[in-house]
Amino acid sequence: MVDVAVLAGVSTQTVSRVANGSRDVRAATRRHVIAAMNELGYRPNSAARALKRGTFRTIGVITFPLSSQGNMRTLEAIALHAARQDFAITLIPVTAPTQAGIQGAFSRLGELAVDAVIAIMEVHLLEAATVTLPPGVKIVVVDADAGDQYSVVDMDQADGTRKAVQHLLDLGHETVWHVAGPKESVTSERRAAAWSTTLSAAGRPVPPVIRGDWSADSGYAAGLRLADETGCTAVFAANDHMALGLLRAFREKGKAVPEDISVVGFDDVPDASSYTPPLTTVHQDFAAVGRQCVDNVLRQIHANTIEPRVTLDPARLVIRQSTAAPLAASRATIQQRP
Repeated sequence: MVDVAVLAGVSTQTVSRVANGSRDVRAATRRHVIAAMNELGYRPNSAARALKRGTFRTIGVITFPLSSQGNMRTLEAIALHAARQDFAITLIPVTAPTQAGIQGAFSRLGELAVDAVIAIMEVHLLEAATVTLPPGVKIVVVDADAGDQYSVVDMDQADGTRKAVQHLLDLGHETVWHVAGPKESVTSERRAAAWSTTLSAAGRPVPPVIRGDWSADSGYAAGLRLADETGCTAVFAANDHMALGLLRAFREKGKAVPEDISVVGFDDVPDASSYTPPLTTVHQDFAAVGRQCVDNVLRQIHANTIEPRVTLDPARLVIRQSTAAPLAASRATIQQRP
């Protein structure tokens, strides 16, 4: 730093201000200092700066699986929003939802220099792994069921499901069948519970749940079965990929969507508007969740306090061409017209 100061003809304090991004330096002086840094190959020592100010300006992110589109979109938003606040992220992927895997990920983060952790995983996995964090490290969990032990940011899964089911009931369908995700998924169970509760509250029969595994293939298998189910005029799929499988199965079985069967998905993946027909679905703003996670941990870091609170981003129903009134209701309406 002394060498840079001598070459630039300024004080070491001015070099320090430039290195730390201070705006209290004239533009011409800043250019001279940066030119001297480049000429001498000087780079600020981030470790030393972190020790001096007591923070590392780094957020650790633990998530699995990276193949999940929702997780990837949330992670992208976290990285971009953190960069805007001059924070970096350290990513620790967990390949399997096991106690050893999660404990190993948190142990690895404990060895690294992070100020906070964002955990994109279901909270019961954290509790099962008996995770401990280094003193002072803040945490945000992306799971609406995390309760008041953690600071929570998530989508309002239950409200999104209610909107999807109520939309089909309002169109005149007697009930709504459900293709759920795997039973071990808390997200799947949350959506299934909201589906059942919405039907019961409306006094409608609750059909048996059909299980899928989030894939289009499992939705296709469910669709082959539902196409032969007497009285099935509406289906709510727990994600858009299974809804895509449903559309294929119904088409192959000679069932027109939405004339014979209406279909609603969940997630609003980028291709949902290009399905045949374009899919009615529940939109999740993963980017908003990612930004809120970063804002949450930064508040905790700056205030040096834990902030147990729940922030649920509202879900929005996007109505497209895969839903309509059932044929029987449409015919009755036509007959009632003068």
